[in-house]
Amino acid sequence: MEKKYKRSKQRERILELLGSTVSHPTASWIYDKLKKEIPELSLGTVYRNLNILIEQGLIRKIDFGSTFDRYDADISPHYHFICERCGSIIDLKIPIDGELNKRVEKATNFKTKRHRIEFYGLCDKCSKKMA
Repeated sequence: MEKKYKRSKQRERILELLGSTVSHPTASWIYDKLKKEIPELSLGTVYRNLNILIEQGLIRKIDFGSTFDRYDADISPHYHFICERCGSIIDLKIPIDGELNKRVEKATNFKTKRHRIEFYGLCDKCSKKMA
């Protein structure tokens, strides 16, 4: 049973802000961006609203083992590239490999619903700095 939540201006602004960036921000970044606009906003409120948005399927939390969770408003299946130098997370505009799920099922007899793959290396900016 899905929980029903009252409409919240703060939650709507958090979702709008997430939808307007491709940077996969942290909760602290969201808090910093909205604090002037919403003076009564607390970091705890940001986290609570992010969790509600996740529960509603409107955003997803990205856990790459870094210190802070990052958030993504693009909930469509897609891969990410993580720069090992600057920590940026970039959406990759390449097709999801649906055959990979079938290969796993064939090899294991598991029922595979989805997969997640991250690519690691240096982004354009960091590659140019190294050159």
